[in-house]
Amino acid sequence: MSLLATTYTLTVDSDKAGTRLDRFLAASLPEFSRSQLQAMVSAGNVAAGDGRPVTDSSLRVREGTTFAVAVPPSPPEVPEPQAIALEVVFEDEHVLVVDKAAGLVVHPGAGNRDRTLVNALLAHTAGKLSGIGAPFRPGIVHRIDKDTSGLLVVAKTDAAHRSLAGQFAEHRVERAYHAIVWGHPEPPSGRIENAIGRARVRTRMAVVARGGKPAVTFYETKASYGRLASFMHCRLETGRTHQIRVHMSSIGHPLIGDPTYAGRRRDVVSARQPAAELLSFPRQALHAYLIGFRHPASGETLRFTSSLPRDINRLISCLERV
Repeated sequence: MSLLATTYTLTVDSDKAGTRLDRFLAASLPEFSRSQLQAMVSAGNVAAGDGRPVTDSSLRVREGTTFAVAVPPSPPEVPEPQAIALEVVFEDEHVLVVDKAAGLVVHPGAGNRDRTLVNALLAHTAGKLSGIGAPFRPGIVHRIDKDTSGLLVVAKTDAAHRSLAGQFAEHRVERAYHAIVWGHPEPPSGRIENAIGRARVRTRMAVVARGGKPAVTFYETKASYGRLASFMHCRLETGRTHQIRVHMSSIGHPLIGDPTYAGRRRDVVSARQPAAELLSFPRQALHAYLIGFRHPASGETLRFTSSLPRDINRLISCLERV
């Protein structure tokens, strides 16, 4: 397993001049797929001769130009324990509930080899997590997005994992979110039942007419800030990837800060409003504030809540000044 990046130095010959950068790289480094190389370009791992990163895969290369390609180190075969701060809300020998910070990825995957919640959990529990989902997802029964904050329940034993997974499958886990969306939904509360599937862009989900999975979201407006934005309570009946983000966007009210489904939304912010604070909010304004489930061993009903994080409270203060 390589722990250091490997750097390749490539020079454009006359027969490759004028081709796209990603095609030039693919021809020069056949051991990597074109999509892998495009990801390296986007991540800033390809630099021109002057040392500046080149992030446009469609750039036409010139004869004699030299590129340095820093290939990231291979991911570890299994996640390693890492001392990362965790906010543990509840823990016993069967389960633990954590309040995940925004920006923390739940488990290792493409582009996120370590510094994930799993790495932190392995360190916190000394490796005592459910083996279901191992090696990369030990203990992980459900997920929330990297840039969504809030509560998750984690299984420490296989029996607990099976019990919790069954509760999720039967829609017996209570999950609720707070969200801040653009605009003012009409009606102010309702039920969204639209199937969700992959969009043409693989990193996006979408409401689809065919081939998707059933998805149900209940929403309720708790506060409005003129016609600009609303503070929402959203409850999940199902748990699809990006479900609240996709469903709220599908009815014309995407989450503030959502880079995938909201765009910049400059059309709804006037020059007299605190535009910079609203438009620069760095993540989707979504917080998993409630989770409730039956304890896998005792059968007791457990219910946990989490206060809004500071960044969303600041966003609310900004909206209250509008």
